[in-house]
Amino acid sequence: MLVYATAQDYADYTGKPAPDGIDQALERASERIDELLMGAVYAVDPAEMPTDPKVRQAVRRATCAQTAWSIAVGDPYGVATAFKSVSIGSVKLDRAGASGEGAFRYAQDAASILRAAGLLPGIVIDGARW
Repeated sequence: MLVYATAQDYADYTGKPAPDGIDQALERASERIDELLMGAVYAVDPAEMPTDPKVRQAVRRATCAQTAWSIAVGDPYGVATAFKSVSIGSVKLDRAGASGEGAFRYAQDAASILRAAGLLPGIVIDGARW
């Protein structure tokens, strides 16, 4: 599994100590960043990490932004897009309608960082809103 940022990177980005479970959150965020970078062209080393320092920094920062956002919204797996509401007591799940009323899957800050680095060609259209 390719992980683009470390707990220290996260702490540096947010200015706060990395919370418990940060390694798993960074893994999930790296998966979301991989989705955003689908089709992006940049040089990588044998470990598949970007070789250009500016690209590497942008991917690292975007991963930290995605991680911070997913922790803040409490949805590290990006599954909230599938449901309008969820209850645990007596289990009640309301699937999001075709109008895409679910939550976003990607942090807008992460997309902005990647776009500013020239890694995204335009805007990110979140599948939940499409």
